[in-house]
Amino acid sequence: MRAMMFVVMAAALGLGAAAHAAPAREIKDIVYARVDGIDLALDLYLPANVTAPPLIVWVHGGAWSSGDKSGYPEALLNQGFAFASVDFRQTTQARFPAQVHDIKGAIRFLRANSAKYGYAPQRIAISGASSGGHLAALVGVTNGNKALEGNVGGNLGQSSDVQAILDYYGASNLTTILAQSTPYGLSVRKPALDRLLGGQPDAVPELARLASPVLHVDRNDPPLLLLHGDQDPQMPIDQSRELDAAYRKLGLDVDLDVVRGARHGGPEFYAPAHLQRALAFLRRTIGR
Repeated sequence: MRAMMFVVMAAALGLGAAAHAAPAREIKDIVYARVDGIDLALDLYLPANVTAPPLIVWVHGGAWSSGDKSGYPEALLNQGFAFASVDFRQTTQARFPAQVHDIKGAIRFLRANSAKYGYAPQRIAISGASSGGHLAALVGVTNGNKALEGNVGGNLGQSSDVQAILDYYGASNLTTILAQSTPYGLSVRKPALDRLLGGQPDAVPELARLASPVLHVDRNDPPLLLLHGDQDPQMPIDQSRELDAAYRKLGLDVDLDVVRGARHGGPEFYAPAHLQRALAFLRRTIGR
């Protein structure tokens, strides 16, 4: 069913040959760690007839408290990349930084098992949308950060670093997000931050800074592509602009794709121009 849905979407988007690609081989519910009695799993999609493809790690959204690995953009499948959609502890189960510890554990697991599944361990991108975009960016810019690395799943001899970040309308600075938010945005963001941090950012400033990708940017960070709707009422576009500016200040590889008229998510982000921009970025940074 998912493969058929992708074919229909790809045909509608005019992706040509991609619409006729053989469906990816699916390996579901691979347990990468067990934490506090909870099995953490990922779903892996391997492209047909591609040897040692690059890997995209997908982090789902849901205000850090809902959603699961079944929610991912099918437009990124069957494009010659392996694709891993990961589950992690929600804020209903554990507060930050558990989510980052889990995702980094998943990356170490994926790197340790690359020969088994057949993708390239040194060509990994991380991507996500909304709260998943925030977590993807935070994982991407904090390689080696002791407070955020954790030991989930073991494989501690493996690196959790990534070679590219593709961030769809994620938060980047929890110390400024409330001041930038619309009234509607505040109604969503305040309870979500309470669940994530255990309080509002001004009540737990050190934790809010630790959870803010923009405050971790340094010269070693991987290439970054941000996509954000200019009519987003929930996640301020200034969050993406802040991260873009932090990268530019250091002369890093960054691009901000403003999706005109788009709100918080929707098919506009995978319309031909934006999808091709994302795929070109991935092929340039982790492709052959």
